[in-house]
Amino acid sequence: MLSKAFLVANTWLLQQYDLPDPKPKAPEGKLSDAADTILAWMKWGGLVGAIAALVAGGIMMAVGRRNRNNMAIEGALSIPWVIGGIALMLGATSMVGWLAK
Repeated sequence: MLSKAFLVANTWLLQQYDLPDPKPKAPEGKLSDAADTILAWMKWGGLVGAIAALVAGGIMMAVGRRNRNNMAIEGALSIPWVIGGIALMLGATSMVGWLAK
């Protein structure tokens, strides 16, 4: 019961103040350039990894065709996950922008 009263009191207290909500702003100088470079490298690495994962899935499907049905199934099941990962990497900026509104 004490936790509910505490929550109600804190909610009421926070509603009394107009807390600032500044827009995101990149820092000036070299830090902004470094952050852009790191994000670009991560995106590039993720796309290289996605290509490798698709190739590995294709190899698993080709090798698993004969007497290794489970390997072929695992290779085929990996493809939607890789495509989902690619969509998440490429759409990350849009998703974060939409959630931040």
